[in-house]
Amino acid sequence: MSRTDKTKPLWIRHAEHGPRPVHDHRYGPCDLPPHPTRRPAETRCRWEDPGMILSGSTCCAGCHRRGCVKEWQDYAKAGNRRTRYAGRREARRYVTGELTD
Repeated sequence: MSRTDKTKPLWIRHAEHGPRPVHDHRYGPCDLPPHPTRRPAETRCRWEDPGMILSGSTCCAGCHRRGCVKEWQDYAKAGNRRTRYAGRREARRYVTGELTD
């Protein structure tokens, strides 16, 4: 996350992260506001709690448990390896004359 994302107000970050609606239709029809607002709306239906952003549980934060971190590291290593091997293959083809600019 860039420095500018960190300094955005919470309600803007909440709106940008695609919050999910929370519906409560027990006492009437849906009165969900069209988009998240700066202050909590006085409605039955509402948007999910913006505190998810503060606790680090957003789509950008990811999972920070040991298993998730290990899985991500393996995924990144495999991606780097594929890129490295593709570069070597291309360099070999260029040197042997199979590939020209």
